[in-house]
Amino acid sequence: MDFLNAIVALSNFVLIPAIAYGSQLALGALGVTLIYGILRFSNFAHGDTMAFGAMLAVLITWLLQSMGVSFGPLPTALLALPFAILGTMVLVLLTDRVVYRFYREQKAKPVILVIVSMGVMFIMNGLVRFIIGPNDQRFSDGERFIISVREFKAMTGLKEGLAIKTTQGITVVVAVICVALLFWYLNRTRTGKSMRAYSDNEDLALLSGINPERVVMYTWLIVAALATTAGVLYGLDKSFKPFVYFQLLLPIFASAIVGGLGSPLGAIAGGFVIAFSEVTITYAWKKVLKYMLPESLEPSSLVQLLSTDYKFAVSFVILIVVLLFKPTGLFKGKSV
Repeated sequence: MDFLNAIVALSNFVLIPAIAYGSQLALGALGVTLIYGILRFSNFAHGDTMAFGAMLAVLITWLLQSMGVSFGPLPTALLALPFAILGTMVLVLLTDRVVYRFYREQKAKPVILVIVSMGVMFIMNGLVRFIIGPNDQRFSDGERFIISVREFKAMTGLKEGLAIKTTQGITVVVAVICVALLFWYLNRTRTGKSMRAYSDNEDLALLSGINPERVVMYTWLIVAALATTAGVLYGLDKSFKPFVYFQLLLPIFASAIVGGLGSPLGAIAGGFVIAFSEVTITYAWKKVLKYMLPESLEPSSLVQLLSTDYKFAVSFVILIVVLLFKPTGLFKGKSV
């Protein structure tokens, strides 16, 4: 019985949150890896693109709620998501036209584009905070739990309860759909194949008659959709605060680099490696060990390797280790 309680506690506080967080990081890292693979630079404005998309979703959700529109047990934000994606697509295409295109035509070095993307990042960050303010904004509604602690305890008779939030379930389902659609698009459609060809060998792709500007446009559109979806899912699961997305940039880049920059499969694997590392290292294991160990060996302290305040330090350390020992990442991406 104690073993089952330990498994439930582990699932409740480690496995389920890490799977949901990993799905959010994977979607964010896919956007970073696509830009690196096809446009050849690290886009530091990606976190704030997520914030902008999530902000649009929040504002549209509030509008729908004020009109009395709801999505039943599901969050109204899911109805707002397609409109937020369209708004973000307009923003990234405009940014590309006004800013990045000039440097592309100049054949600027990737490091110049990185610096330019930092400028874009600060502008977007300021824009989002100016429009919606710097504070926490809650916008999730509908049913809070798929299964609550009380229901689980009543069903199983166990001492330890399991709670699965609706947002965690939605995160995993939406992430699976997004990844499936992306891989289908890249492997089955003509544009997707031309994007992959352009990523593998730019000169050969140009000789084959592939239009680079078209490839760039489609890349930005996909990245906008991924960034907005990741931003909205993260906001629903935690809460929306513009500055948090700026901080999320570190675990997202760590996910992309751990998996292998330029490798979509690597971005997904990296997202889960980072998420599970952050959650397991910052979790207080006292409760689980209490069930697993005999009474004489029960720990008196929290048995926590790192405080949750330092969770981003975990992705930073993993990032440094990977860059030192395996710069191409797990899936042999492009080295940094």
